[in-house]
Amino acid sequence: MKESHYDLIVIGSGPAGEGAAMNAVKQGWRVAVVDERSMAGGNCTHLGTIPSKALRQSVRRMMQYNTMPMFRAIGEPRWFSFPEVMKSADDVITKQVEGRTKEYSRHRVHMHTGRAKFIGSHEISVTNKEGKILNLTSKNFLLATGSSPYRPADIDFSNPNIFDSDSILKLDHTPRNIIIYGAGVIGCEYASIFSGLETRVDLVNTREWLMSFLDDEISDALSYHLRDLNVMVRHNEEYESVTTHENGVTLNLKSGKRVHAEALLWCNGRSGNTSNLGLEEIGLAVDQRGQIKVNKDYQTDVSHIYAAGDVIGWPSLAGAAYDQGRFAASHMCGMEDQYRVDDVATGIWTIPEISFVGKNERELTEQKIPYEIGRAYFKDTARAHISGEEVGMLKILFHQDSLEILGIHCFGAEAAEIIHIGQAIMNQEGKANSIKYFLRTTFNYPTMAEAYRIASMNGLNRVRRQQRHFDGKQS
Repeated sequence: MKESHYDLIVIGSGPAGEGAAMNAVKQGWRVAVVDERSMAGGNCTHLGTIPSKALRQSVRRMMQYNTMPMFRAIGEPRWFSFPEVMKSADDVITKQVEGRTKEYSRHRVHMHTGRAKFIGSHEISVTNKEGKILNLTSKNFLLATGSSPYRPADIDFSNPNIFDSDSILKLDHTPRNIIIYGAGVIGCEYASIFSGLETRVDLVNTREWLMSFLDDEISDALSYHLRDLNVMVRHNEEYESVTTHENGVTLNLKSGKRVHAEALLWCNGRSGNTSNLGLEEIGLAVDQRGQIKVNKDYQTDVSHIYAAGDVIGWPSLAGAAYDQGRFAASHMCGMEDQYRVDDVATGIWTIPEISFVGKNERELTEQKIPYEIGRAYFKDTARAHISGEEVGMLKILFHQDSLEILGIHCFGAEAAEIIHIGQAIMNQEGKANSIKYFLRTTFNYPTMAEAYRIASMNGLNRVRRQQRHFDGKQS
């Protein structure tokens, strides 16, 4: 076998690529990973999930310090600049790269640095920064190239005051005010970050409410708390044009409004990283956002070429991408154990954070499913009192008759952590998936997870009161 021939070549070293590479190499396959960066981790580690969440954590710690009475007793509030809080993110990125690089090396996954391009259905060329070209062949391929911020042609991103979610990480000062165009996950997360740095934020939302995929009650709570952080949220607005000045940027809206700030952060959509991959050479088409169509097994229209992660679109979550890559490798290797993950928990790292799994109230109402609600407010838990994180709630949606858990929605501190307790029970079959589980389980005290017991008691008491009322009427 030639040194340049593999059983699987993965293009992209982010979560999807890593999941596939590690799963395939453990089946004895000869695996290579190709990435333009010399450091592993993909956009997730270098530009997206890791830096933004590390940045958010630093800002959150600063906010806690500045609001806790114990710290106020020893000194005045302290504020750090954007570049200063980014330093902690840089440290996290370094550790993540080191860990992933060691894993690839330990499992004998071959790493090739350069730009990959298909020159045949089983062959790619890899061009490095010096222009040197290496040709590699493989039985199978996985496209895990990720995505990049969508950049409209009429916006001048070369202007030093205009940023996207990649370039904002290079911001060298803290602007006094900033316009964030696009109120999706990334826009809302950065609105929280900048407001925590005492930057005035105008958050321009092109839709009627924030993140319409959220449960309505959670979306309302997010809107309230962003406004409480002095974020100006502008709904149902679209841009007409962007004008740059020496002292900042003006966003001209179709409604006739003009919004001015020192900086503009564009967060309105992402595009799959598929340009210049030579996909047209092998008969693979992409949609208008550069995303690749796949079947339920993550195969493209060319059966030995798979795709996973952000490059295929929804749900565009790092955790889901890793599982997609892992499943794709299982399928191409013909493994008996192929774990398809359809029940994805979503985490949104606003301040406070949000997480959910399953259906929301709007979906259940449209589907005419009789449901009840159990709520637990964090302000009623001892752990929240201890940590000073009293904002938020846990909300469990369950069937009125079978008590089956249908959806879980959490808003507040550690939401993305505790959601997985409910997710685990939702995935049980039959009567094991019941809100009663949380009453048959003893939770450590004091913990945020105790909210499950409180919410289940609240919901079951509601069902029992209704049942007593119904029985009384019947008699």
